[in-house]
Amino acid sequence: MSGTPARTAADAATSDVVCLGESMVTFLPSQPGRLADVPSFVRGIGGAESNVACALAAAGHRAAWVSRVGADGFGDHLVAAISAYGVDTSAVRRDPTRPTGIYFRTATDRAADVHEVAYYRAGSAASAMSPANVPYEALLAGRVLHLSGITAALSADCLALLRELTAPRPGRPLVSFDVNHRPGLWRDGDASPDVLLDLARGADLVFVGEDEAEEAWGISGAEAIRAALPEPAVLVVKRGAEGATVFSAPRRGTGPAHLSETGTGPAHPCGTGTDTVTTVPALRVDVVAPVGAGDAFAAGFLSATLRGLPVRDRARHGHLMAAAALTVPGDLTDPPARDRADHLAALDDVAWGRLRLGPGWTGDDTEVRST
Repeated sequence: MSGTPARTAADAATSDVVCLGESMVTFLPSQPGRLADVPSFVRGIGGAESNVACALAAAGHRAAWVSRVGADGFGDHLVAAISAYGVDTSAVRRDPTRPTGIYFRTATDRAADVHEVAYYRAGSAASAMSPANVPYEALLAGRVLHLSGITAALSADCLALLRELTAPRPGRPLVSFDVNHRPGLWRDGDASPDVLLDLARGADLVFVGEDEAEEAWGISGAEAIRAALPEPAVLVVKRGAEGATVFSAPRRGTGPAHLSETGTGPAHPCGTGTDTVTTVPALRVDVVAPVGAGDAFAAGFLSATLRGLPVRDRARHGHLMAAAALTVPGDLTDPPARDRADHLAALDDVAWGRLRLGPGWTGDDTEVRST
């Protein structure tokens, strides 16, 4: 891959966003309880990057998903289900010898002690992704390339691929990176915190939770996280119920003008301007299941970025998309209609702070509550 001639984003932009990463068939419990006690499960799909692709496609963007799946029925289901959202899956490759990953989870809150997740992804088709077997032309075919730290944890080959894609190169798409620190995925002996920090430093737009920065790097507070990650032109620090803080630097480098002119230029070479710091409170949400919110937030933020909206509205669209995911049982749901989301994102600070969103709020005929 390193010998591939560089193409500009303008040459390659057949998609708005290309997402690379593993998706798995998800088995959702039919009722709360321990995995040992749940009598049946409902099949779904789950994967950080494919979740972002599906949400963006449902929001009206041209999204593509690049990955590998097994030559099995679960692989057939994944490709069909993700395609049904309007995502381009033409660059997904089938592995004749490795299976599609699957996982089971309980219905309880991920933060609770009783929550269980059972992954069956070791040796999966996606874990065999490498610089040698992923279609590089497909990865360039977008204005934005979205990656996450989960892929880097799957195998040494996957890590090599992520290092290639976050390395500075002329004409690359804007690289979006969600840290997604999952310590249980990393292989013995791998220094996952240092790896994730290095990968994030090579990206243009980075999403990281304040809690995962503390866990991975021992760094507390949004300002300290920015000090550790000065290179990305845009850094989004997700702060849970407190909201999100966005650090955006002046345009850097010579990347995609249609994106960098709105404050999301490439990170190399670094600029010398002063950050604009924007803090946007989170919404109050009646949570049904706390899964998929981080991926949905990234999709909402990317959607608004592609549309050239102000930084405050990008974060608000992230919160709105996250609220859509939090008010359904699974990882994915239809986002609110664009005009409705735009209306809510444009509210003044007082009206925004009074919103309370519950199940069904994205429906056209559902009234949004204020308190």
